[in-house]
Amino acid sequence: MTTIKITLPDELAQEATQAGLLTPALLEKWLRDQLRARRLGQLSSAMERMANEDASAPMTPEQVAEELAAMRAARRVC
Repeated sequence: MTTIKITLPDELAQEATQAGLLTPALLEKWLRDQLRARRLGQLSSAMERMANEDASAPMTPEQVAEELAAMRAARRVC
């Protein structure tokens, strides 16, 4: 397990705590949901780019390598 310290305005922290929003379980769920949404957004963008590509022109090995590098870099950011 990793412990993370965050800094929030006092009023926001108190309100969030009273609402039960700062529990480890809820924060974990929120982070997982955000990661899933980000991955879906990336997938959607990739599908859109693919749909806009000229299907008659196959990708060169260099283009494939560039796409793979971009995908791997995006995964590291998440």
